[in-house]
Amino acid sequence: MTKPKLDSKKLGTTRIQAQNRQIIIGAALQIFSDYGYRGSTVAQIADAANMSKANLLYYFESKQDVYLSVLECTLTEWLQPLTQLNPEGDPAEEIWTYVKAKLAMSKSNPEASRLYANEILQGAPMIGHFLQTDLRELLDNRCAIIQRWIDEGRLNAVSPLHLMFFIWATTQHYADFSAQTAFLTDNTETLFDDAENTLKTLLFNGLMI
Repeated sequence: MTKPKLDSKKLGTTRIQAQNRQIIIGAALQIFSDYGYRGSTVAQIADAANMSKANLLYYFESKQDVYLSVLECTLTEWLQPLTQLNPEGDPAEEIWTYVKAKLAMSKSNPEASRLYANEILQGAPMIGHFLQTDLRELLDNRCAIIQRWIDEGRLNAVSPLHLMFFIWATTQHYADFSAQTAFLTDNTETLFDDAENTLKTLLFNGLMI
């Protein structure tokens, strides 16, 4: 993914500067999630971060720099559980650990999922290169692990790629369509517990030999 070209003098190394950058990124995540990239302004982000526009621009040169940093943080967090898929582990346990992590992210940080979804709906203008390179390489590698488990007779024969798409669709749904699920669910307190139990049953019945 193309990273923002930041002025190293502005970045600094102090704890306060690092904290301020994280405050800006956190505020920007909410703004971009609510209004999209085009509908958001530096002034809105600065207000959400409780700082002046000039102070924000001390740390980031432009709205695009902020947006790319938010996306980078989001993707780093999202991909970390996928990188931990252990080819020597138990297939069911490894896949289920990943599914639970994805579902937990949808529960704890739905704004990040909606931000990513909005970027993809726009044709991925900012992260298209990342999708074609880094993410494609990681996904191909993880799919190869799943295919190996299938070839060894440890999982039912399914398409590893479409299994990953299924996991992403079912877990991120609860973040991207949170308004819909809220209207259609009688007991929102048990929503994620019910989702976890349902996904576990479907995956284990469909994958396990």
